[in-house]
Amino acid sequence: MGGAKRPHGSEEVHTVTLNDSTRPATAGSTADLVSQAAAQISTLVRDELALAKAELAEKGKRAGVGGGLFGGAAVLAWFGLGLLVTLAVVVLDLVWPLWLSILVVMIVVFATAGVAALLGKKQLSQANPPVPEGAIASVEADIETVKSAAHRGRHA
Repeated sequence: MGGAKRPHGSEEVHTVTLNDSTRPATAGSTADLVSQAAAQISTLVRDELALAKAELAEKGKRAGVGGGLFGGAAVLAWFGLGLLVTLAVVVLDLVWPLWLSILVVMIVVFATAGVAALLGKKQLSQANPPVPEGAIASVEADIETVKSAAHRGRHA
């Protein structure tokens, strides 16, 4: 180790007198330590809120996509009904009877609407519940760290 060693007993001790008792002064006063702790807690809370905000924004995006897919499914179903009416008056190829052509097109449109509805449901289920689970876990870990540090401080 670098530096000269002091002989035992040669260290200066600064004392502060409080109510007729003397205590050695520490490197930082209690007020300084409380101020530092408050600043660190403030920073921690701001960081946790930013994490929660980012997590909720991501879940909101998923909910938007899921809602959009459900909206798309509704539009396709509406077109399916429109095709049902429109195809009733349209002359189709003579290979199939008119009723069979209408039925096939209608089944394809409704099948597409069903797939879009299932995809939309899946997206919405991934967005629920809209709780910032990662931020909550992080805050719980921070609380446990503070509790264990306080517990160690009392028994030190």
